Amino acid sequence: MPFFKDCSGTAVVAAVLAVVVSFTGSAVLIFQAAHLAGLPEAVTSSWIWAVSIGSGITGIFLSWKMKIPVITAWSTPGAALLIAMLPGVPLDEAIGAYIASALIITVIGLTGTLDAIMRRIPAAVSSGMFAGILFSFGARVFSSVRPDPVLALGMIASFIVFRRVSPRYSVAAAMAVGIVIAAAGGMMHFESLAFALTEPVFIRPQFSWATVVGLGIPLALVTITGQYISGMAVLHASGYRVQSNGIMAVTGICSALLAPFGAHAINLSSLTAAICTGPEAHKDPSRRYVAGVFCGGFYIVAGVLGSTIPSLFSALPQTFVAVLAGLALISAFTTGFMGIFKDSGNIEAGIFAFLATASGMDFLGLGSPFWGLLFGGLMFAVLAWHKPCPQCSQKRT
Repeated sequence: MPFFKDCSGTAVVAAVLAVVVSFTGSAVLIFQAAHLAGLPEAVTSSWIWAVSIGSGITGIFLSWKMKIPVITAWSTPGAALLIAMLPGVPLDEAIGAYIASALIITVIGLTGTLDAIMRRIPAAVSSGMFAGILFSFGARVFSSVRPDPVLALGMIASFIVFRRVSPRYSVAAAMAVGIVIAAAGGMMHFESLAFALTEPVFIRPQFSWATVVGLGIPLALVTITGQYISGMAVLHASGYRVQSNGIMAVTGICSALLAPFGAHAINLSSLTAAICTGPEAHKDPSRRYVAGVFCGGFYIVAGVLGSTIPSLFSALPQTFVAVLAGLALISAFTTGFMGIFKDSGNIEAGIFAFLATASGMDFLGLGSPFWGLLFGGLMFAVLAWHKPCPQCSQKRT
């Protein structure tokens, strides 16, 4: 079969890394929101199960169907929003708001509204936002040297050597060296690890206009601006000029179906997508879809073991995860940064978008990718605006 012919070890490594980064990073926000809302452990496990299964199913389907690496995940800004808004909201009403949010996203996807917006964004601005998203992860590679110098420097050194010897396996080499150093140094803590299957919990939704307006609409807004727009920018910067309507419709419908089990939003990913859309996944862009399929499969496994995943990923040293993620994203960062300068007429707007996004600013409940896009677009609009010449004005008069 063509799929097995297209398979590669680098695609599997990229998929594993994408899932590891998801669970060691943004999944923490879900646990924090659940804790502050006082949710039972069974409901929290069901929440992890739902977003993992949803990410897996949609990622496999879209990657296989479109033959590009479509990486889906849960809404990170949405989880951050729930930390502040979920406490005090009845759980059944929150589920109703999740469904309303998913339907809003589905309608926007079907109408092609997001594609119309993306077509008007200059390449330099979208590339600047893309590079800005990845900047902190690249910088974290070197800021991790001080707390764990042997681990961090060993991984960096192996990455550099393999970039010369065998570039495709440089990330895999860094991961292998990191595991050996961490294990030898006693940094792995698997003693409390216990395997258990997740039992999904069904919560009957209740629809309250106040909760839909106060929680559902903001959830849809931050998911579109913080996930779909940046996710599409990642795909475009990697050379995949696809439309968002099918992706938004599939993820939106899946979100609505899994909301009664706790899923707040399934959407297009940006950070983990950058891991699977770059040359580290495969040198041939047409064969990188395999990374999306494997990533979806690993998400499903993680969902089935939703009760085990937190302890599994907490056993990994934070330095190991930070350095590995940063090294895996270097090529993607390079692609985004170079995209700013390829659009030579809009370099200043692209740099503006990059700086605003890289700053990590969070204002009015909207994350830095949104503000990077806004400020970069504003700079573009002002610089591109031409005042009428005096001669033309005199002729008209």
